[in-house]
Amino acid sequence: MGNIGVAIDLGTSGFRAQAVDLAGGSILSTAITARHPLPGANVMDHLNFAIEMGLDVAHTIVVQTVNQVIGFLGVPPEELECLAVCGNPIQLSIFEEIEIRDLAYAGENKRRALGVTSPDRNGKRLKGGDIRNLGIPGNIPVYIPPSVKHEIGADALAMMIKSGLLERDDIALVTDYGTNAEMALKVGDRIITGSCAAGPALEGQHIHRGMLASPGAITDVCPEPGGHRCLVLDRLMNQQSGDVVDMSSGRLLAQGGIRAAGITGTGVVAALCEGLGARMIKLPEINTPDAELHLSDGVTLSESDLIEAGKAIGAIRAGYITLAREAGIDVADINVAYMAGASGTYVDAAKAQKIGMVPHGVKRIYQVGNTSLALARDIVINPQTMDELTELAGNLRANHCMFGASQIFEKAYILELSYWGEGMSWETYRKFAWKYSLPAVEISRGIPEVSRVERDIEDVGSRGLTIISQVGVEKSTVFPGCTGCGICVESCPENALNISLREGETVLTLQLDRCNGTACRRCHRACPEKIFDLAGICSVN
Repeated sequence: MGNIGVAIDLGTSGFRAQAVDLAGGSILSTAITARHPLPGANVMDHLNFAIEMGLDVAHTIVVQTVNQVIGFLGVPPEELECLAVCGNPIQLSIFEEIEIRDLAYAGENKRRALGVTSPDRNGKRLKGGDIRNLGIPGNIPVYIPPSVKHEIGADALAMMIKSGLLERDDIALVTDYGTNAEMALKVGDRIITGSCAAGPALEGQHIHRGMLASPGAITDVCPEPGGHRCLVLDRLMNQQSGDVVDMSSGRLLAQGGIRAAGITGTGVVAALCEGLGARMIKLPEINTPDAELHLSDGVTLSESDLIEAGKAIGAIRAGYITLAREAGIDVADINVAYMAGASGTYVDAAKAQKIGMVPHGVKRIYQVGNTSLALARDIVINPQTMDELTELAGNLRANHCMFGASQIFEKAYILELSYWGEGMSWETYRKFAWKYSLPAVEISRGIPEVSRVERDIEDVGSRGLTIISQVGVEKSTVFPGCTGCGICVESCPENALNISLREGETVLTLQLDRCNGTACRRCHRACPEKIFDLAGICSVN
């Protein structure tokens, strides 16, 4: 028997994994993917892909990537003792290859009408051989922690446990900032959970020059005399000083020591906060000569980017407003906030609060890192943790608020969309909030006390960190009737398609991790012959 455990976080924007020395509990190595292997920019895209293309197809892609990640950790199969996989219910269900259609519908009546029965998600102790395609010895234990409800999974349990929320006596909120923003509000002995599809903007996606955190990404924008300094990630993923620019005109004021290639979600938050503070933004418009905010090296934010980010920020604010109403408190009663996940760790917390991502009354903010990976690591070190998680998940189910079926959330989110996308004034917002009996919300003006970890993964281990730039698989096929015009390739916003000739036939190749999936389909619409079929290319063996 070996003495190494592997912990994996199946995140919506990518996978993160660590090899752990079980004898001493130390971390040996860390590997992360630059993207998720399935097409799409958020968890609902992944769910739609699995339903439309087939669970077997989605499962194969996910597990092949898990195998790839384990390989980059450098763990010999004979030394592997156990594997723990944490994530939201959609990711874990695809990994386990169990029923996922129940996750697509909020109401019990709808699922019953379709004959869909929810599978057991109370936590599993499986073997490597139980997971099809998993490239580890068949007798190795595989731990899958429990879910609370169909949209609140093991990653939500992780943020509650690893943040310290459960030990607090005062009113506190924890949020995992990502495409699927899970949150939990603790009021006395009561914990109320919820989850909202915030969208991909907070991960730097669906933004014109957006990108996931990687070298060259703008992660923060800070005011300096006469302009704003852009902070950019270097090849070791550390922030370096980029250019100082006039955000209104793009004029370079001072040359930085690093070039920018794009902007992350944290950079978007910072740019919006600074733009609003400098009156360059009057929602939903950008009041600059070309209606764009200008950053380092030609990176810009447009009004469409502003609206996309507003959808995500608005969903998060509507979420904690809803939880406050369910708890019978005012938003200003929330004293402490925990920010989890990569976006929640690296964003400037004070700027996030100013634009509504953190309740305005919060005086203390803790940025706690990747709690999902940390919980998976706890499980491989002490498998008895699974029993504690199962008990906690059971206790939380009675106090879960399903935002998709909540009229409170619906009203709050309509106000947010009107505020960010239609120019509703703050005064009008507050009047409608009072009319809808929503908890009062103010604009944050103070500066919170902030404690943060240095990185979302603080310890990458003695062997270091590996960033896997290309994950998943490529799919190639020939569509009968294809003329090789290349219009589908040109229409792809992510450069996921390539075209080539093979023995006189036109071959189309799709890099699945770059594809925006079923929510995009620009390739379908662009094809003049109407023969391009995403399902056809994705299902190729």
